[in-house]
Amino acid sequence: MDPEHLPDALPAEPAAVALPVADHPFPHMPVDIRNMSLVVLAGLAILFVLHWAKAVFIPVMLSVLFSYALSPVVNWLELRRIPRWLGSSVLMLAIFGVLGTTAWSLGDEAGELIESLPVAAQKFRYAMKVRSGKSDSTLDTVQKAASQLEQAAQEGAAPGNNRGAMRVVVERARFNIKDYLWTGTIGLIALVGQTVVVIFLTFFLLLSGDSFRRKLLKLAGPSLSDKKITLQALHEITGQIQRYLQVQLLTSALVGVLTWLALLAIGLENAAVWGIAACVLNLVPYVGSLITAAATALVGFLQFGSLNMALLVAGASLLIHTIVGNLVTPWLTSRASRLSPVAVFVALLAWGWLWGVWGLLLGIPIMMMVKSVCDRVDDLKPMGEFLGS
Repeated sequence: MDPEHLPDALPAEPAAVALPVADHPFPHMPVDIRNMSLVVLAGLAILFVLHWAKAVFIPVMLSVLFSYALSPVVNWLELRRIPRWLGSSVLMLAIFGVLGTTAWSLGDEAGELIESLPVAAQKFRYAMKVRSGKSDSTLDTVQKAASQLEQAAQEGAAPGNNRGAMRVVVERARFNIKDYLWTGTIGLIALVGQTVVVIFLTFFLLLSGDSFRRKLLKLAGPSLSDKKITLQALHEITGQIQRYLQVQLLTSALVGVLTWLALLAIGLENAAVWGIAACVLNLVPYVGSLITAAATALVGFLQFGSLNMALLVAGASLLIHTIVGNLVTPWLTSRASRLSPVAVFVALLAWGWLWGVWGLLLGIPIMMMVKSVCDRVDDLKPMGEFLGS
């Protein structure tokens, strides 16, 4: 078509109408599957290494924790012009002297407790028999009914089918205490070896003083900002771990005093000794309270000869540990470490799964170190925010 035949005015194109954009509740966030997969694989590899090499990591972390706890005393002695090697040696010898004296003083009570275990078993069996009124329990009734059904089935079977068959009776292996003692002896030897490693490594860390901190500052980088960030992280880790140890000592002392007063009010013998035991075992979360409750219940049953009194003693111990452990300790720990109570609980579960009882003891200090590092690394700040209170 020629241009002269075109109409004089073409219809104008419709103007673009701005449509309202719906607000999406979830913004589109691109996900890099490759990087996420690498992060997951790296996390799984770290978990595997931590579990596989726990015989190395646990003594090292215990030594670091003990060095943080004892370094203020050694630093104070160094300010009094006492050489660091002498102050560390005197402090370690004093600690072992106190522990040895306490163990020696409690040795007689522990021996009497072990010797009374057969008597306790007999008393417990007699008490359960008297408590049940010498009548068959539900389990015994079901067992008798099953035996009668089995006998009826054997009598109803055709006699010709059993001719020439050999009857095989499978007996359960009897309980052999020697096997368990041998296993326990091997475990005790391994524990003694790890204890020696922890002692020497703690001593060497106390001797080194700030040398590792200076080496970390040199490795941080040439820039002043990197050194400043590393120094701040080290100072925060030191302060948080020391505050955490102070909280643990305070709550353990509170548990020991309350346990002593409660057992003294009940009338249990050697209540002060069990208060000290509760104070020491409270350093191990969850497991220590169960051991204290079981031991005091056994002693209460031996002394009073009544299941009700044994349950009263165990209940008092568990009540004290529950109140202090679930109310006082998480609140003080969250304030001292700036960790979320949820993060503390999940950390205890995770490290307990990885390292057992030692994981319960070391989990919170390790998470303190992780949070202090995450707060100062840009790529890890979201993790630090997630762990924080």
